[in-house]
Amino acid sequence: MKSRSGPLAVVAAAVLWGTAGTAGTLASAGSVSLAAARLVLGGALLGGLALIASRRARRTAHGNAPGNAMRWALVLGAAAVAAYQLCFFAAVDRTGVAIGTVVAIGSGPVFTGLLSWSAGRERPSGRWALATAAAVAGCAVLVTGGGTGGGAGGGAGGADAAGIALALLGGLLYAFYAVVAARAIGGGMESGTVMGVMFGGAAVLMLPVLVLTGPAWLARPTGLLTALYLGCATTALAYLLYGRGLRTTPVATAATLALAEPAVAALLGVVALREHLSLVSWAGLVLLALGLVVVALPARAAAPDAPAAETPTAAAGTR
Repeated sequence: MKSRSGPLAVVAAAVLWGTAGTAGTLASAGSVSLAAARLVLGGALLGGLALIASRRARRTAHGNAPGNAMRWALVLGAAAVAAYQLCFFAAVDRTGVAIGTVVAIGSGPVFTGLLSWSAGRERPSGRWALATAAAVAGCAVLVTGGGTGGGAGGGAGGADAAGIALALLGGLLYAFYAVVAARAIGGGMESGTVMGVMFGGAAVLMLPVLVLTGPAWLARPTGLLTALYLGCATTALAYLLYGRGLRTTPVATAATLALAEPAVAALLGVVALREHLSLVSWAGLVLLALGLVVVALPARAAAPDAPAAETPTAAAGTR
């Protein structure tokens, strides 16, 4: 049962991430400022929860303290969380939402599998590779709609080399902080503490970005409520679930399951925002779903799971 609850927790996190784009339309704020507020609020909450948990652990003499190497890895992970936001939005600005989203989010699982393998984890299976390829292809078709800016993603863009490089860097940064989290959790740290350290640090780094991009929209009730939802639900709660999933789910598998995010965002766009998906986009959604189902299915081998340690819109891409 525990091995099944891990993938379910990851998918639940992805569902929450997928609601970010729709929720973000309620606030009259720029996408960068919105993402910064989301990370500052969510990171502060995660950091506070981690601080409370660490104090309890010290009083009861429970919990594993990270070594120096892991501390530095978590610091770099926090920097990667903040840098991902900036790379993603810079890529979207240069290439458009559709291409930037496909490259950044689609490359994440591939980079995660490669980094996890190089870090000494189990080599990704052939089934994972095929299912991930299908899921990434489905994501690409869903977001682009088979065209150059249609479909769920919307927004015209172009194959700007610098923009694509920034999107790839974003995918690599996401993979890095996911693998760091997985290694820390696999090493015995509490998943909530790991997420609190990384996202609390990222909140500190993103606070100047929020100030520079103009936080006046937070004074409006709609803006404040939207930011609170994005911070508490799509960041704090989502990453608590993601960390819980990483306890029993290999990080490469978790990264692929997180591709449920653009599918949820697209479906919410249809239901809540009255957007329309082309027939090609629906086909991409089905292909994405099939890939996720194959990845989530338990392996046939009798051996237990190896211990393991995260849109079609600009707002939804800020995991």
